[in-house]
Order: sequence, then C-alpha cells, then structure tokens
Amino acid sequence: MSKTLPTVLVVDDEVRSQEALRRTLEEDFTVFTAASAEAAAAIMAREWIHIVLCDQRMPGASGVQFLAEVRDKWPDAVRIIISGYTDSEDIIAGINQAGIYQYLLKPWQPEQLLLTLNGAAEMYRLQSENHRLSLDMKVAEPVMRQRVAGQRQAVARQYAVSALLRAADSPMNAVCALVEKVARLDVPVLLTGESGTGKELLARGLHLASPRAEAAFITENCGAVPDQLLESELFGYKRGAFTGAYEDRVGLFKQADGGSIFLDEIGETTPAFQVKLLRVLQEGEVRPVGAPRPLPVDVRVVTATNRDLEADMQAGRFREDLFYRLAAITVHVPPLRERTMDIPLIANAFARELSSSGGEAFEPLDREVLACLCAYRWPGNVRELRNEVLRMAALADGTRLRAADLSPRVLRAAEVDDEPELNLLAGLDGDLKGRLEMLEARIVKESLIRHRWNKTRAAKELGLSRVGLRNKLSRYGLERD
Repeated sequence: MSKTLPTVLVVDDEVRSQEALRRTLEEDFTVFTAASAEAAAAIMAREWIHIVLCDQRMPGASGVQFLAEVRDKWPDAVRIIISGYTDSEDIIAGINQAGIYQYLLKPWQPEQLLLTLNGAAEMYRLQSENHRLSLDMKVAEPVMRQRVAGQRQAVARQYAVSALLRAADSPMNAVCALVEKVARLDVPVLLTGESGTGKELLARGLHLASPRAEAAFITENCGAVPDQLLESELFGYKRGAFTGAYEDRVGLFKQADGGSIFLDEIGETTPAFQVKLLRVLQEGEVRPVGAPRPLPVDVRVVTATNRDLEADMQAGRFREDLFYRLAAITVHVPPLRERTMDIPLIANAFARELSSSGGEAFEPLDREVLACLCAYRWPGNVRELRNEVLRMAALADGTRLRAADLSPRVLRAAEVDDEPELNLLAGLDGDLKGRLEMLEARIVKESLIRHRWNKTRAAKELGLSRVGLRNKLSRYGLERD
C-alpha cells in the first residue's frame, strides 16, 4: 500500500461497479474493495482507511447501517454514500445516523466523483491535524502555564512601585509608599502632576500591588480621543449603532472587568461625557452605544491629570460630583525639577538601555553631563530627559556620552543658583556690571562645553586669545577639575 496516497474503501455488492470505481480512483487513491458490510468491516479492522465509499442498497446491512457502525468504531474515517435511489428517508437517515460527508447519485461522473473524494481526503487531513494540535495543546498546557506565570512575574518586577528609580532622599519615596498603601484598598485613585512625571507607571504599579494584579490593566488617554469616539471606545457599541459600526465591539471597561482601568488626562473630557462616566462609577455598569440594556462591570478606576481640577470645578469645566468619585485618594507626583537627586539614576538607566553604533554599552554619564542635566528645569520631565539621553547616544562617536551633544536649551538654561561654578556672582548687587559679568560667565561656559573644553576652539569662537580666555576662567571660577 502506498504511504503517500489516501486510502479509500469501496463497498458495493456489484463487481462491475467496484471495478469501475477502482479504475477511476486508483491514480489518486489507494483503493480497497468489499462486496458486503461484513467484508468491509474486516478490512476496516486491519487497514488504515481514510474514506469509506459505500452503496446504500446491499444484501444484509444497508449502507446507512454499515456507516453508522463505522461512525462508532472508526469515527475518523470520512463516510460517503453512493446510490441510484433518491429516497428522502435514506438521505435523512444517512445524515442523522451515519454522519455522512456527502450523498452521491448513480450514474456518477468521474470528474464529480474525484472532486468529492479529494474534498473528503482534505477533510480527513484537517481532522487529523486538528486532533494532533489538540493533543499538543494538552501536553503543552503545563509549560504554557509556567511560561505565563514567569512572564507575569517579570512584568511585576519591572513595573512594581518598588522598582521606580529614586534616590534615598527623593520626594518620590513618600509618593511610592502612599501608592503601595492605597493599592490594597479597592477605591478610585486620582494621580496629579505635570505631563511626563510617570503617572502611568505609578498607576501600573498600583494595579500590580492590588488584589486585582492578575486581571487586566487597560489604559486610555482621554485627551487624545474625540468625545463621541471616547464613549464608544470605553463603553463599546452594538452593530449598526452608527455609521461604520459593522460589528459589535467590547468596550475597554468590559475588557478591564475584574481588573483596573487607567484614564489619563481625565481633565480634558467634556461635562457631557463626565455625566456618563459618573453613572458608570455610581451604578457599576456600562451601556454600549445602541444596546438595549446595560452590562455589569467590576473595575477599579485610576485617573490622572496635569490640570488643576479644583480650579476647573470652580470654573464649571469639571463636575464636582465626579471629582469626589474619582478622587477618593489623591496622589501628587512631583516634577523632575523638584527631585534633581533622581536625575543621575534615571539618566544612567536610560543610557544602559541603549548601545553604541558598535553594539557596545555606553559608559556611565560623567560629572559634566550630570551637572548640565541637574541644572536644567525639565518642563517635559522624565520624557524630555529620555529624549536628551537618546540625542547624546545618536550623536556619540564612541561609547562615551558627552555634554557637548546636549540640546542648546539644556546647556543655556541653567540658573545661577544651580551652578556651583557661578556662586561668586550671587553676591553682586544686581547692577549692570554684575549682570553683564554673570551673562559673560554663562556664555564662556557654554562655549567650552560645546567644544568639549578645547580652549583653542572656544577662544576662537569667542574672539579671545588663549591668555584672555584663561583669565576669564580664573576670574569666574570655571577652571575644569
């Protein structure tokens, strides 16, 4: 028997019919023949049969009766009846009792017969593949469960509140302690602070420290979605609810059922949408757009804003009742300029994530780079700091990140009080001469940093001699260590 061809068992009490079927099928199939149900059952017991092609009316057991037996004993075999009779009762019995694949009529056409049996062979192959995959899934289930648990632990370690980079004297320590404490309470939390301070990281850490940690954590930026779309995005919609709603959509609240949802920029929503959100919080249910009835949801809501919501309440831009629903506990995240002690840790962490053009890790940031970073006010907070580290990495010649590659605004924006080298100017009485000297000292230092402390190039840019530049460095205390 060929191992490459599908096997077919032809069951027909007429020898000439058997031979005609054999001649038609033998090029594409390995064909076995039997003249009765008993002989066919004996072949089924010893051979691996893929398809059974059985006549309906035979002495002894009928085709339906034999195929019903095949269905019980060899359920993987694809069953086909071929008959010269079109009794509806035979067809119905074949479908109900024998689970036949098709009912063919005599006289048959070779092309139609081959097309039908090739389809049956493909059906058998798909059934076998499905069965094999099901077995593989059962075997792999413990491995998959272990892998998912490992990934969940890795995510928990990466986004845990305790993993946030901060110095020993950072104001973020009190913030993280508060977040870990309130995480155990199943109440809404409002995170306030400037954009880029890490409110989403804290929200994720809060979720991972809560009893809902193994359920979903869903995020949505309310300021990035128009009001009409925000409702359908959060609450879902039914097919046909509006133009373009071609199928039902499960809203983010329902996707987060049992877990947490983080709504960023909540202060950007309109009062009309705030009414609908308030109902969700009060009733614990959402109503998809176009749905006849609401759906219950169990979700912890964490929101964030960079606005002053209390001032917005006074101005009528934010509902007071919604504010008190969302702000059961308020956590303020300080801006980066108020925790400059964290900048070296965060910047070096960003640098470690990157690699040079040669594939090597970058060196730790030197004193000059860190001094410039700590002196800047960072209106974009951590997000802007990351961009500056990426800029230095992109412009680096080797594995060292240099201050000369920082943005001009970072080099120029340092305040006098933040620069130890310029402390001698702090005692000036603010007259014109003192202010000019202060400005001159800044320009000289910026030029030196830009030229990587090459005094010849800096002097040429400033229109000074090397001696003149050296005198100014000494005067302003800008000599490099």
